[in-house]
Amino acid sequence: MTLLYSGFRNLSSLTASTCLAALIIAGCQRTSTRDASLDPTAAAPTPPPSLAAPAREALVPPSPNDNKPAEFPGLHQVVAYTPGFYSGAAPEGEAAFASLAELGVRTMISVDGAKPDVALAQRHGLRYIHLPIGYNGFDEQRRRQLARATSDALAAGGVYLHCHHGKHRSAGAVGTTAVSLGLASNDAMLARMKVSQCAEGYKGLWARTREADVLSPAQLAAVDANFPSVSPPGSFIESMVSIDAALEHLGHIQKAGWKTPADHPDLVPAAEAGIAADILRLLADKASARKQDEFAALMRANADAAQALEDALVAGSAAPALDAQLAIVARSCKDCHVKYRD
Repeated sequence: MTLLYSGFRNLSSLTASTCLAALIIAGCQRTSTRDASLDPTAAAPTPPPSLAAPAREALVPPSPNDNKPAEFPGLHQVVAYTPGFYSGAAPEGEAAFASLAELGVRTMISVDGAKPDVALAQRHGLRYIHLPIGYNGFDEQRRRQLARATSDALAAGGVYLHCHHGKHRSAGAVGTTAVSLGLASNDAMLARMKVSQCAEGYKGLWARTREADVLSPAQLAAVDANFPSVSPPGSFIESMVSIDAALEHLGHIQKAGWKTPADHPDLVPAAEAGIAADILRLLADKASARKQDEFAALMRANADAAQALEDALVAGSAAPALDAQLAIVARSCKDCHVKYRD
């Protein structure tokens, strides 16, 4: 009996020791797990496959055979005119520059008046060239500059040439440049301008592409290849004079029933509104850079009003609607004059 009791006592002690050891081990494991969850350097647990974010598909560059503009993150109205040579709208934010880099673009050429974001482009390994043009076309010197800049840039990779909307000025510039470099025929580039939705009213842009010829190697070599990343803008007074001239031209166009006046055959209705919108956007950007927030907001609102008039003209809106929008533009300019000039 004594032996049985002693054995039972020993067994109980062994069982207690075993349970105590198990509790200590379990406690250590819980402490280790808790400490790991509090450690900011600890790797995050891998989510189950069903919860993992799906991988984004790689961007596919547009083809010169596409029959409509392509859209990418931050990029709109992207149209390939020849392999690696694209027309499109101004890039929007970080995503746009990342998209361009992924598409194989290495050089961006802006024909818009606004100041390019050179720093953001450089962060994505992209070079910026700034060669602004107007809505009525561009002269022979600018044609050769665009051709030389594009020729050199294509040797390094893709080229993305943009204006503001990616429909008119960029289309005319890319079409003309491709013909000037012998990359495509006039007819083929005129067809691509239609894909970009370039309005027929921008006669100077269409004429540039239609009448372009191939530049010789000697002609290209004679062009200075030191192109600016940002072209110096005109003075504030020059900008105001240009806006006043555009509004005066729009007055003549309005009197002619919103058509090109017989005594001013050089005036293109939508182009005049576009000129005003472009200059006002540039003034807004300059004011923002100088921390003149109130003036910048006013310029941007005026630019939006002028842009709405250009869009209405391109869309062929009825005269009453055009009259009303021109009145809004004129009133916004008058309000600005009262506040800042008069």
